[in-house]
Amino acid sequence: MEIKTVGYDHPDAARLIDGIQQEMVVRYGGPDETPVEPAQFSPPNGLFLVGYRDGEPVACGGWRSHGNGTVEIKRMYVVPQARGNGYARRLLAELEHTARRAGHRRIILETGEKQPEAVALYRSAGYGDVPPFGHYACAPGSIHLGKDLDTPEDSG
Repeated sequence: MEIKTVGYDHPDAARLIDGIQQEMVVRYGGPDETPVEPAQFSPPNGLFLVGYRDGEPVACGGWRSHGNGTVEIKRMYVVPQARGNGYARRLLAELEHTARRAGHRRIILETGEKQPEAVALYRSAGYGDVPPFGHYACAPGSIHLGKDLDTPEDSG
């Protein structure tokens, strides 16, 4: 998978974001309603990545600044036909790397109980529970995770 930095509103990103929103409708009965502005994912305060397999967009994710050296991951997604190839783990590692390189020290995210594969990925990558934040801070079934980026990067 080749990972490229694109704008949040790039056509490939938009197609993948639509895919994740459709999946949220299936899993939760509605799309993710977290307020998101495309400009939040523009450097230096944000970044959006798309992963390509054989030229086709198959994965995406981005981070946006929360201030004080913290960024939030949003819109992590791998299309169903590309799952099981390690693309989510590679994309997550790249999001962490780019956030660290941009000077951020902490990364946080929201996910939910109806996304057990996402929860498993994040926990296996060293994410732990953090105080609830954001649009779903009080939502039942919402899971809030975070990880310090101060430590040296893993070589694996």
